[in-house]
Amino acid sequence: MEVFSYLPCPGCADSQRSGPQGLLRTDSIPEVGEDAAATVGMSETLSEEEQNELRKELAKVEEEIQTLSQVLAAKEKHLAEIKRKLGINSLQELKQNITKSWQDVTSTAAYKKTSETLSQAGQKASAAFSSVGSVITKKFEDVKNSSTFKSFEEKVETLKSKVGGSKPASGDFGEVLNSAANASATETIAEETQEETH
Repeated sequence: MEVFSYLPCPGCADSQRSGPQGLLRTDSIPEVGEDAAATVGMSETLSEEEQNELRKELAKVEEEIQTLSQVLAAKEKHLAEIKRKLGINSLQELKQNITKSWQDVTSTAAYKKTSETLSQAGQKASAAFSSVGSVITKKFEDVKNSSTFKSFEEKVETLKSKVGGSKPASGDFGEVLNSAANASATETIAEETQEETH
């Protein structure tokens, strides 16, 4: 990270605050974990007083870091204790995080638009299936009302009346087919029985 600072000009007592009276230069601020002392240029010479001030400031910052680390550890311990008392365990936290994440996702404009689009597509598909069902039903009705089907139905009823005897030809098509099949099976068994006795 580049930081701009002013070099003191000769004869300027307060060069750090006066800004424009100094010369502009860039200093590199150490990243986390870098040794701050390593970034101080070798050509820079600090007075003994400045070195003492920097050492004091360094000690103070290190102490503050240590204090903050201890405070953070204490806060994390307190947080764990509160969660334990509330009965919140890792699994419950995971569930809560997932629920919150899902709520965050469902509140986005992209999700809402996608949901609306899928809903409309589902409605259109449902309407299409309904119309296909209507078309199929109409086709079955057309077949049932066709002359070929009526002729077949009449032949089945005639067969039923011949096989079944004097029963009136009534009932729906399924009943007619069942009775015809039963009559045919009975007739076949009777014929086999007669052949065996002869």
